Amino acid sequence: MAQKRPACALDPEDIQLLVLCSQEAKKSAYCPYSHFPVGAALLTRDGKIFLGCNIENACYPLGICAERTAIQKAISEGYHDFRAIAVATDVQDDFISPCGACRQVMREFGSNWDVYLTKPDGTYVLTTVQELLPASFGPEDLQKVQ
Repeated sequence: MAQKRPACALDPEDIQLLVLCSQEAKKSAYCPYSHFPVGAALLTRDGKIFLGCNIENACYPLGICAERTAIQKAISEGYHDFRAIAVATDVQDDFISPCGACRQVMREFGSNWDVYLTKPDGTYVLTTVQELLPASFGPEDLQKVQ
């Protein structure tokens, strides 16, 4: 079976930088309740990297995930076109995937961009927003309403 080409095919050096940035972002996580730090590094099409971490709140629903923090930072700076995101956790024996809310927010900005799920040792698996959220609903679907 033929393997699919990654959506954006980053160079190995760029992947390593994105993974390292996500691990660095994880250090800023505020997670006194779950004790589950997460970091994200979001790469724009023009090469800018935005970092995000999870930020918990005593009123649990008000917390925010690392992926959405990075995306909101990028949007607030005028960036809307993304190439890839790396997500880092402290989990050693599995690759942790973004939650459903993060997947939908990621999908808002396209389905054909890369998602690197990482482990603390720097290993990663590559997927795409499309693979994480198949048959998704996006901005273009709103044009279908008459």
